[in-house]
Amino acid sequence: MSFPELKIGDLTARIPVVQGGMGVGISLAGLASAVANLGGIGVIAGAMIGMKEPDVAKDPLAANLRALRNEILKARQLTSGIIGVNIMVALTTFAQMVRTAIENKADIIFSGAGLPLDMPNYLQQLCEEKKQDFKTKLVPIVSSARAATIIAKKWFKRFGYTPDAFVVEGPKAGGHLGFKPEELQDPEHALEVLVPQVVEVVKPLEDRCGHAIPVIAAGGVYSGADIKTFLDLGASGVQMGTRFVATYECDADERFKQSYLAAKEEDITIIKSPVGMPGRALENEFINESRAGKKKPFKCIFHCVHTCQQEKTPYCIAQALINAMKGNLEKGFAFCGANVARVNKIISVRELIESLQKEFDEAVSSLGRGVRSVQNKLLIS
Repeated sequence: MSFPELKIGDLTARIPVVQGGMGVGISLAGLASAVANLGGIGVIAGAMIGMKEPDVAKDPLAANLRALRNEILKARQLTSGIIGVNIMVALTTFAQMVRTAIENKADIIFSGAGLPLDMPNYLQQLCEEKKQDFKTKLVPIVSSARAATIIAKKWFKRFGYTPDAFVVEGPKAGGHLGFKPEELQDPEHALEVLVPQVVEVVKPLEDRCGHAIPVIAAGGVYSGADIKTFLDLGASGVQMGTRFVATYECDADERFKQSYLAAKEEDITIIKSPVGMPGRALENEFINESRAGKKKPFKCIFHCVHTCQQEKTPYCIAQALINAMKGNLEKGFAFCGANVARVNKIISVRELIESLQKEFDEAVSSLGRGVRSVQNKLLIS
């Protein structure tokens, strides 16, 4: 059977797959447009998007806003599909980045790494200032039903706005994680537990606003069978990041992609990020040296994240991730999801989507065979 569609307001994705926004140059217009062209939702990551701009060290705000605008426009030239932007709440430029994404008509803004409590304000301000009806959808990324409830209450009370969807990101995700280190292995925080909890929280919101508010499951989603599992739990779609890194269209350097192919289970580690959150990454010499107290001297030129304490930080997270994206893993590291060791080859986005569809179909067929088997046994008895 075909994948069910994923509808977010008046947007309809033919397949219920959101390509996760992977910051510092991993998912830009190239990857996002390829996913959008195949019916999914492609996502450009805003974090340090201006890293290749010539003035990024002198004026990081201008460089990042320019690069964000250019990547959205580039994606628009490459696809007529759905293009989203991921913008972290923790960015010092959050407000300006959100406004730039809306002005350049990104279809959706996904926002996590903090609670995006003011996001509807920027949309409403721009509509008033420009005398235009901007239609960018606003989708918070949460790690609990409680966070979803807080955001929904604040948005409705202050702006009369209800989130257009929620992404629920579990502890198996890559990169920065919205959990305490001790919660990462706690069964109570498993994505399979979190998704139904958020679905329940969303039901009264749907009754109030009169339309569907899809819940999108993220963090450790790897196969078509996984997609079926989370749809059965009440999600309307899934978000996937790690799988899309291992595609030809991914915007990262080939050496970054090869680090995924070489990864073993024992290479996956949890780091204490300079931004004050745990993060899942591939262990290497750079990470081991920082753990051993070998500080990498740096002067903060980007001022990219509110929570980064330069004087206590062993290295610049922005520079480390820029180096990694360029393939210089001796001076940085690769963020990854919990299933990275299962990745064994680089394929096209089309091949990936087709394999997910095949696995989804097999999972549906397997369930059908199981039901028929039970029915036959009941008839015989």
